[in-house]
Amino acid sequence: MNIWGRNLRLSIFGESHGEAIGIVMDGLPPGFPMDMDYVNFHMARRAPGQSELTTPRKESDQVEILSGVFNGVTTGAPLCGIIRNKNTRSEDYNRDLLRPGSADLVAHIKYKGYNDYRGGGHFSGRLTAPLTFAGSIVRQILEKEDICIGAHILQIGTCRDISFSLGETFSEETGESSMSIDAEQLKALTSMDFPVLDKAREEEMKNVILHAAKEKDSVGGIIECASWGQPAGLGSPFFDSMESSLSSMIFSIPGTKGIEFGEGFRMAGMRGSEANDPLFYDEGKIRMGSNHSGGINGGITNGMPILFRVAFRPTASIGKEQDTVDLSTGENKKIMVTGRHDPCIVPRAVVVVESALALCLMDHMLEAGWKR
Repeated sequence: MNIWGRNLRLSIFGESHGEAIGIVMDGLPPGFPMDMDYVNFHMARRAPGQSELTTPRKESDQVEILSGVFNGVTTGAPLCGIIRNKNTRSEDYNRDLLRPGSADLVAHIKYKGYNDYRGGGHFSGRLTAPLTFAGSIVRQILEKEDICIGAHILQIGTCRDISFSLGETFSEETGESSMSIDAEQLKALTSMDFPVLDKAREEEMKNVILHAAKEKDSVGGIIECASWGQPAGLGSPFFDSMESSLSSMIFSIPGTKGIEFGEGFRMAGMRGSEANDPLFYDEGKIRMGSNHSGGINGGITNGMPILFRVAFRPTASIGKEQDTVDLSTGENKKIMVTGRHDPCIVPRAVVVVESALALCLMDHMLEAGWKR
């Protein structure tokens, strides 16, 4: 079933070239005023057609709220928002020539050839627009609780930004610098068109994307995301852990191929004495001296910033000639994908990853009995 969440339940619908895409949110608490300027700000961060780094497809991504809001305030009833598709070019897509690396093959198999193949249909990254809308609603609630979320582009191709700090600000082992996490830093990142911690990396990263586009190719990357101010005690061990529910939401973002928390895979090369976060009392409160676990132990938030990284594959639809098959003739064919596609999805995915974290935090806060 196309439903996510236990307390905040979400269902996305629509196709890339259909009439509209949208989301239904059930479980939102009543009585919260909706700031549509805030919503539109975050929607614009994800919207296509804003620079040469993205697809030239232009969509305003204005949300029409059909239910769940009355007089500008949430009612507690299911909230439904839709976004009209206005700038489609369906003739760029061929049902019979499957695009390598895309979901065309598996969609054809699972839905017995009845799937909407135009622009990837229901598998399209366009469906992240409703997720961003939902996240922008929830973020307003979280910010009233002094919970802040932000992310930056950690890597494009092989070009890498500095990381958020997990303890030390410089690693002799890797030679990498890092920056401490705080609310002001996270807020500053959300105001950047191309969020990086080291501004000297911005042009280099952009050039990597533009070079791939010039060669009719694409490139992948990594987003590093964090939250500040969420309470300790959110989540559960095992099946409903903070990591497992957040991972399930992150993997709803097309192009996601990996996620790691805190030190992540680097922990495999560490000893326990290095990986453990020391505990100490500070003015009667238990604190941690580092954050190698990324703010989560045993599936439950420990009060430190949540920190994780998401790896995205290069965009599958590229203009280079590739091998494929023709479903109508049963022959091997060549394909050069036409249409309008991002040479790198990472810059527009930053706000989507932030939204995924916001939705997950809200779901777990409601599970913990949070009330206004």
